[in-house]
Amino acid sequence: MRSAVRAALVAPSIFNTQPWRWRLDPPSARLYADRSRQLLVADPAGRLLTVSCGVALHHARTVLAALGRIVDVVRFPDPADPELLAELTVDGCGEPELEQLLAAGAIQRRRTDRRPFGSRLVPEAVCRALARAAERQGAHALTIGRDRVALFALTAVHAALMELSDPDYRAELADWTHRPPWSGDGVDTASGVRAVARRVPVRDYAPFGGPTLPAGREDDRGARYLLIYTDSELPGDWIRAGEALSAVLLSAVSVGLSTAPISDVTELAATRDELRELLPGPGHPQIAVRVGYPADGAPPPPTARRLPEEVVETPPR
Repeated sequence: MRSAVRAALVAPSIFNTQPWRWRLDPPSARLYADRSRQLLVADPAGRLLTVSCGVALHHARTVLAALGRIVDVVRFPDPADPELLAELTVDGCGEPELEQLLAAGAIQRRRTDRRPFGSRLVPEAVCRALARAAERQGAHALTIGRDRVALFALTAVHAALMELSDPDYRAELADWTHRPPWSGDGVDTASGVRAVARRVPVRDYAPFGGPTLPAGREDDRGARYLLIYTDSELPGDWIRAGEALSAVLLSAVSVGLSTAPISDVTELAATRDELRELLPGPGHPQIAVRVGYPADGAPPPPTARRLPEEVVETPPR
C-alpha cells in the first residue's frame, strides 16, 4: 500500500496543485481532498480538484493490481466527511494481467508534453482501445473526429480569451507558475511551450514571460483529441472521470504515445456547453486529452513534486 500511494504522488493534476492527502492504515489507505490547494478561480466548484484526485486514485489502484493485490475500493465512504474521497482495502491476492503490468510501468514514464506532436497519425484502433480503457472506469472518452477538431479548437481559443481577460485568473495563473523552488508544486514556465501555430492551441503558461520549451517543427498533425465525459454531474462522476483520464494516459504511454491533459476547455460553464455539441448524446464534459507520437528529441523535464511526508500520513510504528 505504501508503494501504491507513493506512485500515486506523480499523478497529473490541474496546475500541478497535487490537491490530495493520503492516510495509510494497512491494509487500507484513505484518499482525501486537500481544499487548501483548490483553484478558486479556475475551479471554484472543486470539480477538477476531484478529477485530479481520481487520477491519483487510479494510479494507486493500478500499482496494487500489478503487485497482485485484489483491492476493494469504496468511493465517498463517509457521508459525514465529504473530503474523504475513497478508501482502498487489500482484500486478497491474484495474478496481475499484462495490461495492468504495462499500465503500472507507464506511471513513472508519463510526463505531460505540451510540445506539438509529430505528423504520424494515431490509429483508430488505438483510439478505440483508449475509449475502452475509460469505459472500464465508469466514464466515456470520445475521440473527436478530424472533421470536428476545428470546433474543438475554437472552444480552446474561446476559453483562453475569456480566462486571460479575467484579472483574478491571471493572478492565480501567476501564483501557480512562479512557485518558490522548495514548494514542489505548480507549473514552471520552463515546462510550457511558446505559442506557435498548431491545430488546437494549448494554455499559455508564460503570458508574463519566463523560459519555455522550444516548440520544434511539428504542428500536431497526427495528434488525436479525446474528450472525457460522464452521464451525470455529481462528485462521484468527477472522481470516475479522473480514473478514466488516468486509464487513458497510462494506456497511451504504454503503446508509445505522448500525452497532455487539456483542462482549460472545461473550466468555464460556457465552454463546457460548447463541448456538449461534440458529444453523440447527453453528457457532461469533464476534461480533454491530447495524444500523439512524440517528435524527435529528449522528453520534457519532470514536474516538481511534493515530498511524501508532506502528503502521506502513516501510522506510528
